[in-house]
Amino acid sequence: MKVLVINCGSSSLKYQVLDMTTEVLLCKGLVERIGMDGSVITHEKIGMDKFKLETPMKSHKEAIGHVLDAVIDSEHGVVKSMEEIGAVGHRVVHAGEKFASSVLITDEVKRALTECIELAPLHNPPNLLGIDACEQLMPNTPMVGVFDTAFHQTMPPESYIYALPYEYYKKHGIRRYGFHGTSHKYVAERAAEILNVDIEDLKLITCHLGNGASVSAIKRGKCIDTSMGFTPLEGLVMGTRCGDIDPAIVTFIREKEHLKQGEANEILNKKSGVLGISGVSSDFRDIEEAAAEGNERAQLALKVFAHKVRFYIGAYIAEMNGVDAIVFTAGLGENGIAMRDIICNDLGNLGIKLDLVKNRVRGKETIISRDDSKVKVLLIPTNEELMIARDTYNIVRNLK
Repeated sequence: MKVLVINCGSSSLKYQVLDMTTEVLLCKGLVERIGMDGSVITHEKIGMDKFKLETPMKSHKEAIGHVLDAVIDSEHGVVKSMEEIGAVGHRVVHAGEKFASSVLITDEVKRALTECIELAPLHNPPNLLGIDACEQLMPNTPMVGVFDTAFHQTMPPESYIYALPYEYYKKHGIRRYGFHGTSHKYVAERAAEILNVDIEDLKLITCHLGNGASVSAIKRGKCIDTSMGFTPLEGLVMGTRCGDIDPAIVTFIREKEHLKQGEANEILNKKSGVLGISGVSSDFRDIEEAAAEGNERAQLALKVFAHKVRFYIGAYIAEMNGVDAIVFTAGLGENGIAMRDIICNDLGNLGIKLDLVKNRVRGKETIISRDDSKVKVLLIPTNEELMIARDTYNIVRNLK
């Protein structure tokens, strides 16, 4: 079965087609500037050069129409007709407490996701637009929703309940949800395969480190805690997000800076993190370059980020009463040689010993801990699209 994976943003769309009989990627692409001037689709059939087409795309439906045209194109396509596509897997950011696993999309599911818009106002609307567009263009093809929050629904109440009046949880759903779940699930399962140990027998800490970043504690294949919370703002210091702060700071800076409604939220989400500390960039590569040139604020930003990751690693080791392996993934986790070194430095008493030679690698699936390290340290490039395709395939193949 061939599966089309769709990941819709507000003005962009990423896609892949995979043959799930062999889990081989056939093609992938990106649509940018949907509903704007200069709309463009970049398509790549694996083994061939990319091609770009700039053409007006006023809506997600038009964008997906161009995706389907590219997929069946006689030269760049990978199927002769859309009938060869057995299912479509949609990435959806927020499912609240409604779904703890991927599901076949129905009208009832779409209503539930619409109710979650208030929890993810920037993400769920375009996700739903992508679903509606595919249903219109592919009315007989099964659709599956794969949710960023679903993997974290196994957390116990003591991990997800905030110490606020309990009525706010019951009335408004204010609790820790966690994000990056598809990535955490993929690298956890892959780590078990690499270590040749049943995931039911493992305690794992997965570190999804990029411009958005989170750490999860995974015990016996189930998430028991994660650093992101009610929104992706909580937890680690990130590219532009502040992560954990004293909540009183929000009202304090609003008063001191005479901020208007919404401006504090803008600062915490888009002007903070390593960008705010360094004053250089939200891109860790730029910050590392500035730090190497002696920029003290850039050096501080890197230390603050690493400190926070170590903080969560230590907390989750305590919470699980030990750990068997730590996994680094996502842009910085996969490519940040120096950052992995800084994070793992001085963790030897916890059984974590990084091999400095093995660590000199970027974007390659490998074990980077010393042979005598009690805790294995792995680098595993994430593959959320493959995880989405797997869930989609497993659900659809069981349909009568």
